[in-house]
Amino acid sequence: MPCFHLVSLFPEFFTSPLAAGLLGRAREAGVVDFRFHDPRACSTDKHRHVDDRPYGGGPGMVMQAEPLARALRAIPKPGRMLLLTPGGRPFTQALARQLAGEEHLTLICGRYEGIDARLNEIFPLEAISVGEAVLNGGETAALAVVEAVARLVPGFMGKEASGEEESFSHGLLEYPHYTRPEVLEGRPVPPVLLSGDHARIAAWRRREAVRATLAVRPDLLETAPLTREDAQTLAETPRLRPGRNLSLCLLHAPVWLDAKKTGVSSLTNLDIHDIARISRSYALDAFHVVTPLRDQLQMLETVLQHWTREAGPGHADRAEALRLVCPAASLEEAVARQTARSGQRPRLVGSSAVWPAHRKSRPGEPPLTPQTVRQWCAAGPVMLCLGTAKGLAPEALAQCEGVLRPLRYLGYNHLSVRSAAAILTDRILGDYY
Repeated sequence: MPCFHLVSLFPEFFTSPLAAGLLGRAREAGVVDFRFHDPRACSTDKHRHVDDRPYGGGPGMVMQAEPLARALRAIPKPGRMLLLTPGGRPFTQALARQLAGEEHLTLICGRYEGIDARLNEIFPLEAISVGEAVLNGGETAALAVVEAVARLVPGFMGKEASGEEESFSHGLLEYPHYTRPEVLEGRPVPPVLLSGDHARIAAWRRREAVRATLAVRPDLLETAPLTREDAQTLAETPRLRPGRNLSLCLLHAPVWLDAKKTGVSSLTNLDIHDIARISRSYALDAFHVVTPLRDQLQMLETVLQHWTREAGPGHADRAEALRLVCPAASLEEAVARQTARSGQRPRLVGSSAVWPAHRKSRPGEPPLTPQTVRQWCAAGPVMLCLGTAKGLAPEALAQCEGVLRPLRYLGYNHLSVRSAAAILTDRILGDYY
């Protein structure tokens, strides 16, 4: 029988929830047990104080170490000790399954601005967060952990399989459910659920789970165990993907030619082909190539004509990618062409191997993250500007609304522009966004 030790300044918070529904019945049946430990009872202060002002100043109060340490040491068998805090690692279904096998679990409910950090050195505390919202204290979060863990304990639910068919159990969100009546305000139950064909029903439920995950939590698909049928479902599911709002722009001017000189670099055949294929693979809107040199533009037109019109059916995939290439004599021209394609002016995002490359052009602004650019793509057109030679010159960065932080800003970061284009595109869009 698992025993939950709840360490809280407000043990009365748990009275009603732990007596209601399945939790109440499981407690009465001896399937789970709960014990409460109030740090206030361990305070030696005559007023039972358990908090004090933080060293170094700042708002709020901090839970004192000594009363909480006494409360924790008074638990004979604490088992794993979980500290509920917004700064902890995410609480997942996989962790809930793991914890369901423990005989004892101690849940520490933080309050105020948190606990004295030295307690993390004294006790083997595991910081756990149930979400990115900030709560008044850890009690609500502790209840979430208790429910998620307790319902996986044998004997808690009438049908054990119920716990394995729910959201996150197989790395996906759950499929939709229906019950009587068969028609509700003109909306019928999906016919397959009335067919009695269990194989078809199982296949339908799997497809709907995949679609629900794609719509609401596409990040889960990165690690979900997907089958070939799941991949087909994803490919066939209509969805406004932010990739359609992203275009790449490869600038050969103005760029740094060396540490002190800016100017124009030459086109590279590999860059044109590879970045075009990246754009096609990620279903981007266009690939703009900027050079002010007339002979370079003519050479580019010759290359594009050869592969898109003359190379023949054996090169259809390459031709499909290179049709996305839009030559331009300047960044302003590329922006104008993308505005005509999109119906609105794109937000310009710069890239650089130097951090912060935009310190002169955009002082005081932190570099952008790929997640921020993804959010911009979800709202409207975005053009990601890539520099050749030694990177975008300051006058090009000055036209950008923000600059992405370097790919490898903690170490070596000397990548080819086509490699950087592939990595940045994948970090912004992934395979499901």
